[in-house]
Amino acid sequence: MGPARTFPWPALHEFCARVFEHVGVPDGEARLAADILSASDRRGIDSHGVARLRTYYDLLAAGRINPRPRPRIVRETPSTATVDGDNGLGLVAGPWANEIAMAKAETAGSGWVSVCNTNHYGIAGYYVLQAVARDMIGWSMTNSSKGVAPLWGAERMLGTNPIAIGVPAGAEPPVVLDMATCTVAYGKIEIAMREGKAIPLGWAIDGDGRPTTDPHEMNDGGALVPLGSDREHGGHKGYGLALAVDILSAVLSGANWGPFAPPFALRQALPEREVGKGIGHFFGAMRVDAFRDTAEFKAQMDDLIRALRATRPAPGTAGPLLPGDPEREAQAVRDVEGIPVGAAVLADLGEIARATGVPLE
Repeated sequence: MGPARTFPWPALHEFCARVFEHVGVPDGEARLAADILSASDRRGIDSHGVARLRTYYDLLAAGRINPRPRPRIVRETPSTATVDGDNGLGLVAGPWANEIAMAKAETAGSGWVSVCNTNHYGIAGYYVLQAVARDMIGWSMTNSSKGVAPLWGAERMLGTNPIAIGVPAGAEPPVVLDMATCTVAYGKIEIAMREGKAIPLGWAIDGDGRPTTDPHEMNDGGALVPLGSDREHGGHKGYGLALAVDILSAVLSGANWGPFAPPFALRQALPEREVGKGIGHFFGAMRVDAFRDTAEFKAQMDDLIRALRATRPAPGTAGPLLPGDPEREAQAVRDVEGIPVGAAVLADLGEIARATGVPLE
């Protein structure tokens, strides 16, 4: 396996878009899907960017994902909708449904959209940033294939079930919360396995339900644990939040919930039965001026952000971060210096390049 390399993000974006086109995704939708992967890489979320291209490619090539879906609204009110994603890329159905939520917010003050019959949609934070740009508070969440044990459970029953909330500010950057509801996203387990490193205690359990620092033990029959890890550190709160995401994303939309969500990898076995269609997402948009004057809200957001930044630092730290700071700082660097691609991911991209004839340059 060769060394890691660094690529300008537009080069990786072009490669992803052309690979999606090669497996039948229309040009505009292929580029939209590449936008979301690039947003992840640029924001330093390596687990959900170009590193995921191999899985999308495999599922599309095997016919498990519809490359030319026709998403449709199946139920609707002035402020809500349920969307059937036609088994397309979540990277396509997600933005389509998110646009509906924002359009409803424009007229009704807020908009809420649940989605079923869809697939992995990339980083949750991408969607809320679209709302923030329109002076809205954005909400985004999705369920995913089982990988997380409930508190005091010893087997996988829930997904990593991420949630994002984005809030606009004035002179200060927006507050953008983007987090998994387990202690750590599965992508970080994948990174540890690729790099041959141990994982911190409190991230995962092995197949017997015991805490482990070996990412392979988690991957081979073990499970991730909810945010907080154990009861003493608030694991019941992470478990409850993961369950709420599953209900809003899947039960509300008619998607497969809990352990029946289909896997996001060709090599993984399908669940024993279906209880819905595909996986599910949930989007929300709240127009700030539906609640108060936008300028006043942004001014107070700036004051809040500055007050938090002025907090006396804990020993050995630079002081509190705001949600979204690490991603924004990563993007400032990576937009100039490029996106680092590790050897294992680079090998996957090389295989895709050879199979499709799309050059990785």
